[in-house]
Amino acid sequence: MRDSTGGHRALDLDARAVGDRFRLFNFTQRGDFVGYLWVLRAMDRLRAVHRVQVDDEDVAAALRELASAHDEVPHVDATLRDRLDALAADGIIHRLEDASRAGTLARYRNRQSVYQFSELGYRAFTAVEDVLAARVRDANLSRLVFSDILDDLRSLAAANLAGDEEQVHRRLSRLDQVMEDMVRRSARFHVTLGEIVTSTDASPDLFLRYKNALLTHMSDFMAELDRHLPRLGQAVRDVEASGTAAMLDRAARADDRPFLTGPERVEDWKRRWEALRAWFTAEPGSGSGAAGLRRATRSAVSGVIALLRQLTEAQRGGVNRASELRHLAEWIHNTPDEDAAHALAAAAFNMGSARHLGGAHDDAEQISSRATWWDAPGIEVALTPFRTGRPAGPGLPQPVRTDTGARADLRRRQIAARAAERAAAQSLAGGGAHGRVLDEPETKVLLTLLTRALEARSVVAGRLKTGTGGDGTVVMRLVPSPEGGSVRTPHGTLHLPGFTLEIAPHAGGTDD
Repeated sequence: MRDSTGGHRALDLDARAVGDRFRLFNFTQRGDFVGYLWVLRAMDRLRAVHRVQVDDEDVAAALRELASAHDEVPHVDATLRDRLDALAADGIIHRLEDASRAGTLARYRNRQSVYQFSELGYRAFTAVEDVLAARVRDANLSRLVFSDILDDLRSLAAANLAGDEEQVHRRLSRLDQVMEDMVRRSARFHVTLGEIVTSTDASPDLFLRYKNALLTHMSDFMAELDRHLPRLGQAVRDVEASGTAAMLDRAARADDRPFLTGPERVEDWKRRWEALRAWFTAEPGSGSGAAGLRRATRSAVSGVIALLRQLTEAQRGGVNRASELRHLAEWIHNTPDEDAAHALAAAAFNMGSARHLGGAHDDAEQISSRATWWDAPGIEVALTPFRTGRPAGPGLPQPVRTDTGARADLRRRQIAARAAERAAAQSLAGGGAHGRVLDEPETKVLLTLLTRALEARSVVAGRLKTGTGGDGTVVMRLVPSPEGGSVRTPHGTLHLPGFTLEIAPHAGGTDD
């Protein structure tokens, strides 16, 4: 849950409270964490049938039921009570004494403990289950939610004008839940998409299989967001015009939470309404609310297109990481003996020159003493000990050498190349791109401008609308055309289905 300023309420906890709540996740760090997880799943199974307080025999029976349906359930009958006590020590469950369960005097003399989830402990357990149940294929952007939010805002304004307390509370609660779900979905989708785009281990075949559906999904979401955003902003202003203070008072009076006083309920609903209002009325250039979501989605579309271009070029060339590894595996398999195979693998992966170096971090207090070498952050190592194993010395200062002649020659060549490009661009602007054969410099300028125009193109409802690219001298525009166009070059004809090219001098171009 977020407050009106965009922060989390968890930020209000002090270090002691944070430590106590982190202790609820201790079972995930124990040696047999899988066994503890299934014990909690058994207790959750009993909780689902309204058996709140259970003893170890009830938990064992629930574990046997789970084992009949799941083969991975471990056998923990001998250590079940110890596991329950450990979970109680962590605070994830409560341990209570219930003498009424003792059927005999011997059982009465022994400890008769019953266990039940604590409120925070159950939240910690469900959080772990949510992480384990998360799948990449479940990430999505909900574009249909905007129409529901618009209907709820309009109904909220009508209910507030009519003075219907229960309807005001019902609509505000629904808006709060829908907004929280939408923000969580969008954040999860963009994190997942960022991992797909930046990860080098992503399957190209899987990405290419779903690329069209992914781009269509994001384009439809952008179109729906652009269509509903002005209406949602107006609906928020209509709700405020009906009386914000009266609306919050009505929602607080209909709120039936017994552990909050009247002023606390009003303050809580005020915080929720301000968060919702800020989401739809933020400035277009700000990075929060709907504007930030729109900008993040547009950047994600650009990242997906860039990755698609990279994978397409790799497949077109026929040489990529997968093909190189397959060829290397074939070479290693065809070596005459095992020593030759090890030598070839060591040379391919540079395993012979590995040197294990270590050192102290600049701020050692930031690194936990329990962190492994694999998880600890890296440090900078000098090149001399890396190559030779000897400590690096300061060495003698070297004189600064400058070659003014080479620099001047390079500068002259750069000026000449730039002048040739400007001349080709001006010739291209004067003669146009269609109806003639371009020479080599004009073709080079045309391809550069076409690349920039395609990178800056805008797509609406899955169709290319326009695109502009320039180099400071001329400007190229992609003009949609049903007939399409073609450009003749020294190397052949470049077909442009769906649009033609319009080239004109840059309005603010200079010759420097």
